[in-house]
Amino acid sequence: MAEIFEVSQINEYLRQRFEADEFLGSLLIRGELSNYKIYPSGHHYFTLKDSQSAIRCVMFKGSAMRLRFRPETGMKVIAGGRIAVFPRDGAYQLYCTSLTPEGVGDLHVAFEQLKLKLQAEGLFARERKQALPRFPHRLRRLCPCFPAARALPASFALCPRGLAIITSAAGAALHDMLRILRKRYPLTEVKLLGVRVQGAEAPAEIAGAIRYANRWELADLIITGRGGGSMEDLWAFNDERVARAIADSHIPVISAVGHEPDVTISDFVADLRAATPSNAAELAVPDQTELRQHLAAQRAMLLTLMTRRLKQERQRVAQLAGARALRDPKNYIDDRRMQLDYTQRRLIAASQRLVAQQRERFVRLTSKLDAMSPLKVLSRGYSMTFDAQGHVVRSVRTLSCGDRITVRLADGRASAEVREI
Repeated sequence: MAEIFEVSQINEYLRQRFEADEFLGSLLIRGELSNYKIYPSGHHYFTLKDSQSAIRCVMFKGSAMRLRFRPETGMKVIAGGRIAVFPRDGAYQLYCTSLTPEGVGDLHVAFEQLKLKLQAEGLFARERKQALPRFPHRLRRLCPCFPAARALPASFALCPRGLAIITSAAGAALHDMLRILRKRYPLTEVKLLGVRVQGAEAPAEIAGAIRYANRWELADLIITGRGGGSMEDLWAFNDERVARAIADSHIPVISAVGHEPDVTISDFVADLRAATPSNAAELAVPDQTELRQHLAAQRAMLLTLMTRRLKQERQRVAQLAGARALRDPKNYIDDRRMQLDYTQRRLIAASQRLVAQQRERFVRLTSKLDAMSPLKVLSRGYSMTFDAQGHVVRSVRTLSCGDRITVRLADGRASAEVREI
């Protein structure tokens, strides 16, 4: 007889099979938006269709907030995401994580494909993000051993670990960052690893600089990025080599590419995304004005606490100065002598009571022992009889005529022979 299943069991089985299929876990689908609705929860629900078929889709609020355009019914798009079964309805649907208008070019398709691939590997996961150091140890300007850095002036000198900037040495983004760093935290010195940020050679140079900084532990924090431009100009930061170099970095990385609307793969992988290179400089170091205000507040609080503590200690010294022991030290010694005499008397009295108690207990135990002694019974005219082996004779049946016995009396012993029983 065939086994009978519940509907929920079948739906759960199908859900597991869909999730186990790697092909369905990361897809790009071209189609036309239909019946597009945005619910009060912020989730987007729509249908993606072509001339022959349709598939239900949902884009949750977190993904929808990253859209750079407003989707509308009838729009041709490329949707990225995974296909899974919704167990309650028993229907499969596309869980969409990205939408790109169709016709924007191969770069957008490549971008979405790489994004889905790295996202599936967990490179965008929040738990992988490293915390930025609050105060980079010391910041330096130049690594003269890095080839592209030699184009800078000789005044950029080597100094201990701190902040490393990986960008073009001739770009305006670098000068903006240096200006803000000097303004916010003048103690900083920035170390630059100059690289190309555009062109076919740029991805290898950027990835190599990140690995170089990690290998030699050149910095406590890395900023990598460039100024704004077209998608083609920014493409070096959408390269898989750069993304994996950032992901492998044990030094925290800030991605600062382009302007606020510009989003690259590096932004998703980096430990922190900055809206612009200038914003990256602001995020990398504290503001000296805020630090000075904080230090001033701490100084005022410390002075208040010290003043209060000194006042308390002065009061305590005044109390001690008025103490009887300090006014006349001999009084203190006299008090201790009297206390010693009192303690001595208490010890003597306690020892005498203990001796009396033990003596009384000894007499009581002696009386009990005397009352239970066999000699006490013999003194009243009784005697004890022992056979030749020294055993107490308890019955005449154990004796025979001619046996030698010993009779114990209160004041001695007597030997006898049994004549008659």
